[in-house]
Amino acid sequence: MGRLILIVLIVLAVYLVWKAFGPSSWKKNGRDAVQDNPRREIKGPDDDEEFLWNIEKQRFKERRATEIEEERQRKQRGEDEPEA
Repeated sequence: MGRLILIVLIVLAVYLVWKAFGPSSWKKNGRDAVQDNPRREIKGPDDDEEFLWNIEKQRFKERRATEIEEERQRKQRGEDEPEA
């Protein structure tokens, strides 16, 4: 009885290894995956260079708009010299 259980376990282990690493899984990790998605995988927004660049541009525009508004207000009050 013990030998029968051992044989069944061995067959089950071989079957599971075949399903996990058999030919059906080769396409997922080979050249096909690289051709389908040539860009690197992005895990989150902090990995995306375009996202980070857009944030930097947006912050620059906001700072510039604030500076322009402050300059306009200074000119309206008659102050020519910037604050130190």
